[in-house]
Amino acid sequence: MADLRRKDLLPDPLEQFQKWFAAALEAQVPEPNAMTLATTDGRGQPSARTVLLKGLDPRGFVFFTNYDSPKAHDLEGNPRAALLFHWRELERQVSIRGLAAKVSGEESEAYFKSRPLASKLAAWASNQSEKIPNRGFLEKKLAEVSRKYPGEDVPVPPYWGGYAVTAETMEFWQGGPGRLHDRFCYTRQSGGWVIERLSP
Repeated sequence: MADLRRKDLLPDPLEQFQKWFAAALEAQVPEPNAMTLATTDGRGQPSARTVLLKGLDPRGFVFFTNYDSPKAHDLEGNPRAALLFHWRELERQVSIRGLAAKVSGEESEAYFKSRPLASKLAAWASNQSEKIPNRGFLEKKLAEVSRKYPGEDVPVPPYWGGYAVTAETMEFWQGGPGRLHDRFCYTRQSGGWVIERLSP
C-alpha cells in the first residue's frame, strides 16, 4: 500500500473520508459502512458496538437505532462519541470523535420506510438489549407484529430513530511497512480544519 503524504490529503476531512470510502467500495471491502461506535454511561464506563453508517452530510455521520437502547441512554447523558472505520484489506482506519445529536423525526421516518420489511418488523419485535427467556419468546413477538402489520406499510416505532455524529477530530491512518504507519489528524477550529501529522 502506498505511503500517505500531506499533499495527498483534501482540506476537508469529510471529503477525504468520502474519497477513502469510495476506494473501499471499489475494493469490495466487506461492509465498508460498518463502524464501531463508542459511548460512555453515567459512571464513565465505556461501551463499544458495531453500527452501520447510513448517511454522511455536513452534519456528520448518520446511523439509526432504538432510542431505548444502552447506546442511546449513554448518548442522552453524554453526547460525546467516537467512531472507528477499519478497512483491513486497504490497511486503513478512520477514527472520529465528536458530538451526537438526534436527527429529525421526518428523516428517521424516511429512512425507516426504505428498510426491508423484515427489518421494519424486527424493530417492533425487539426491545433492544432487554433480557428475554429464550429465542421462542422473540419469535412469538415477531409473529404477533407480523399479524398486526401484514403489509409493507409498517409505521416507525416511537422509540426508533437516527443520530448524526458531528466530527470535532478525524484521524486517517494508513498502514506502513515495519509498523511505520502514516497518521494525520484533522482538528476542527473556527473557520476550518487544522491538519497535523502524528507519530505512529
